[in-house]
Amino acid sequence: QVQLVESGGGLVQAGGSLRLSCAASRSIFSINIMGWYRQAPGKQRELVAGITSGDNTNYADSVKGRFTISRDNAKNAVYLQMNSLKPEDTAVYYCYAYEITVDSWGQGTQVTVSS
Repeated sequence: QVQLVESGGGLVQAGGSLRLSCAASRSIFSINIMGWYRQAPGKQRELVAGITSGDNTNYADSVKGRFTISRDNAKNAVYLQMNSLKPEDTAVYYCYAYEITVDSWGQGTQVTVSS
């Protein structure tokens, strides 16, 4: 298990940008998949973006072309650049790490997009 701490959330107007950061407590070099999920009020947690150790990425259809996930193994960090934000992007965003033996989750950072 790895401890994950998100930061960078906040309030932004529609069309604006935010960059979320996820700091890991140890090396993420060997972590196969890291990513971001989000959960809006009354909705199930959903995958936003994922990135493998080989830098393969995938995105939810709703964020393709607007969000970019990246990882910096040297800094033990994962990022989510969010552009052209929409009110429907409002949610708590969670960093996620998948390992063969355990899943790890951050405690979340709130993103609120006003119209």
